[in-house]
Amino acid sequence: MHIQFLGTGAGMPSKSRNTSSLALKLLDERGTIWLFDCGEATQHQILHTTIKPRKLEKIFITHLHGDHIYGLPGLLGSRSFLGGEKPLTIYGPKGLKEWIQLTLQTSQTHLNYTIEFVEVEEGVIFEDEDFKVIAMPLQHVVPCFGFRLEQKPLPGALQIEKARALGVPKGPLLGQLKNGMDVTLDDGTIIRSEDVTEPPKSGFTVAILGDTRYCENAITLSRNADIVIHEATFDHTTEELAANYGHSTNIDAANVARIAEGQNLLINHLSARFFPQDIENMLKEVKELIPNTFIVKDFDEFSWQQGELKILGK
Repeated sequence: MHIQFLGTGAGMPSKSRNTSSLALKLLDERGTIWLFDCGEATQHQILHTTIKPRKLEKIFITHLHGDHIYGLPGLLGSRSFLGGEKPLTIYGPKGLKEWIQLTLQTSQTHLNYTIEFVEVEEGVIFEDEDFKVIAMPLQHVVPCFGFRLEQKPLPGALQIEKARALGVPKGPLLGQLKNGMDVTLDDGTIIRSEDVTEPPKSGFTVAILGDTRYCENAITLSRNADIVIHEATFDHTTEELAANYGHSTNIDAANVARIAEGQNLLINHLSARFFPQDIENMLKEVKELIPNTFIVKDFDEFSWQQGELKILGK
């Protein structure tokens, strides 16, 4: 799994940070990409990456502020122009469906694919055999959600030599054992999958939080998460502004991850008021609470492999 940030700024684009969007690349897991928020010019940002819009399977919108949705109509149209034909599911607060449909209708934008809209409410909003997504409301100035994505346990590796020693021939029976099914040999011997496979491996958990004040639901969504993605529009010197505008400071983000016992913290949605030296100081403060912390920039990409988070290119 890879995470790539397409926009890490707050409110409006700046010369160094675009408005909010990040891509969860699940190319190895399911051959698709999930997008979280889609601020203005997100499709322009995508042009500087390897992301293919036709690979988008799901889009999750945290709330209806413009810096999180104004890039949607253009991206939806471009996905069609670029050969995207598979259905797309969009999850978001009440009102998102009507806004998108009206915008596409008014601009006479025709799509070559269908969109399924899911109005987000608290609870499980998606689940299949591989993943579960949980939504909870956060504390912002408009209805806003955070998402917890859980990958379900992965099957343990097949111990081929052990299976062969028990008389399992090469062929489909090995595949059945690997997929958790018991098999019966020609002589009637039953080989149990659990006897020839390693224990299941834990999947990853990512908490992706929308704009929010420090709140309990942010902690709940982040509980024991491998990766916590949290905004820090302000720093501790402007915490009063953060509270007034429904946002968090860098210390708020660190405390959420610390109390939730999250392993890694990725901070985004930074105000343009901060200069590079300010951001460096913000990072130092947070690392005192959560050592595994990054304050991300546009186009930063992280990989999660074998229980370790790595920033690519560094």
